[in-house]
Amino acid sequence: MYKPNNLILRTTTSLIAFILLGFSIYLLLAGHNAPGGGFVGGLMTSAAIVLMYMAYGSAVLEKVLPINYRLLIPTGLLIAVGTGLASFIFGEAFLSHTYGYFHVPVFGELELATAMLFDFGVYFTVLGVTISIILSIANDR
Repeated sequence: MYKPNNLILRTTTSLIAFILLGFSIYLLLAGHNAPGGGFVGGLMTSAAIVLMYMAYGSAVLEKVLPINYRLLIPTGLLIAVGTGLASFIFGEAFLSHTYGYFHVPVFGELELATAMLFDFGVYFTVLGVTISIILSIANDR
């Protein structure tokens, strides 16, 4: 059986996936104050995971990342809708957000916003949908 020599792909995938994952986390965390957010961060993470699937194959990656991507979709939707509904508890309009400054021992003074929770929900939903679609197309033979 023919086995392709993909040493260059595997070597560069480690570096490229690391850069993509780092940048996706940056986009996710900066999204409520700057361009970016859960949608773009989820797409960048999906690109890194798809690249790893292409380089290492599904058997290896399912051992390394045993994640049910289809379960991320309702989890992300629940988080995103939950942040919108939580505003009703405080008598605010749907999806209105608030923020505050908190002292975190290692990081110092941080601004924490409820919009970040919404971005996490969008991130999980986009990641789950994108990877589920790509894997279902890849497995359709």
